[in-house]
Amino acid sequence: MVLLQEPGRHERAVGRLAESYRAIPADAPVRLAKRTSNLFRARAASSAPGLDVSELDGVISIDLQARTADVQGMCTYEDLVAATLAHGLAPLVVPQLKTITLGGAVTGLGIESTSFRHGLPHESVLEMDVLTGSGEIVTATPDGPHADLFHGFPNSYGTLGYATRLRIALEPVEPYVALRHLRFRDLGQLVATLGRVVDERTHDGIAVDYVDGVVFSGTEAYLTLGTQTAEPGPTSDYTGQGIFYRSIQHDGPEPRRDRLTISDYLWRWDTDWFWCSRAFGAQHPVVRRLWPARYRRSSFYWKLIALDHRFGVADRLEARHGRPPRERVVQDIEVPLERTEEFVSWFLREIPIEPLWLCPVRSRDRWPLYPLRPGQTYVNVGFWSSVPQDPSGDTGAANRLVEQQVTALDGHKSLYSDSFYDQDQFWQLYGGEDYADLKKRYDPDDRLLDLYSKAVLRK
Repeated sequence: MVLLQEPGRHERAVGRLAESYRAIPADAPVRLAKRTSNLFRARAASSAPGLDVSELDGVISIDLQARTADVQGMCTYEDLVAATLAHGLAPLVVPQLKTITLGGAVTGLGIESTSFRHGLPHESVLEMDVLTGSGEIVTATPDGPHADLFHGFPNSYGTLGYATRLRIALEPVEPYVALRHLRFRDLGQLVATLGRVVDERTHDGIAVDYVDGVVFSGTEAYLTLGTQTAEPGPTSDYTGQGIFYRSIQHDGPEPRRDRLTISDYLWRWDTDWFWCSRAFGAQHPVVRRLWPARYRRSSFYWKLIALDHRFGVADRLEARHGRPPRERVVQDIEVPLERTEEFVSWFLREIPIEPLWLCPVRSRDRWPLYPLRPGQTYVNVGFWSSVPQDPSGDTGAANRLVEQQVTALDGHKSLYSDSFYDQDQFWQLYGGEDYADLKKRYDPDDRLLDLYSKAVLRK
């Protein structure tokens, strides 16, 4: 057992959290007192004090023999991965952005290129301590007295409580990842190949440990297959002038090959926030040379987005050029593998955004607030940009179209960004009676917002 905190520190931090919860007036909104967020949903301003999570941001211990880690809820994956890689271990699923917290990925949703093997981040949780809406700290496990909370916590977004400690499974990793970038000129062939890789976990006789994809157009799309290796040798670096998603592109029929350290692979998307750094000019060769390396990371781009939201910079620039305001279309959705080609083709026709990110996932259990069928292959499609606002003035027109198409294809949409469902449809998709029962048991006085109010009404 490797202890990474002094004895008693975690218990004192939990005590301060509970005390700060009791200090919030009963009629005031309850929120975490933190400066960063990986949510794209706007929310109403509040002057009420937030929950004190200032010392719930680290790794408590790592059990090398059991391959588990006890982690505080506000610990970022950047800090978690640094602690585990030092022992040749990694979380089963590491979301793409460094400042995502473990508690946030579990109460929300996360996904990455190991999700075809391990599902979503909450599926590697073995037990967790939760400060519930009733003010109690309970320990939830898959089959204990709070098993309903264990299974209902994912996708609840803090409306049932806040995780203070999570015990998660780890897996051994090699120091390098060998990559093969496969080009496809036909989306149907890409989807068929993806399905075989997920089922067989190999391609052309080589094991596949990681898989995701990028679609630039209907005739240019890629799967990236990663294989862990201990073989030393030269590696690429995409934290400087090189840009990872551009390195994927090639014209030839043979896969383009590459190698990264395991750390650089896990954070390959963070330097440029996938490809979204181009919106700030950070991919222009001249600007990139002048842009300090410490600011080439998702946490800094978040600050730029926050400033834009506060002062409406982008809309002012559009107006200056005589163009309408833009509608933000920042979403991650899952559709069954067999409907993926249909959804991507529809999206490329109807929504002027590219590239798109693809990531397969197989859930291993039933999670009532985000009911993917266990054992079935879904494909996450991520798209993060904006489109001209509808001439009618409907600020959510494109997002509503996406929601309708996802539902029609038997898919689901993550709730970290803008949502426009009516109440009846929302509860059909996100827990309904299961959620109501959890609310009655763990937040009987409605101290916390309900999921619809938080995700759709943005309170």
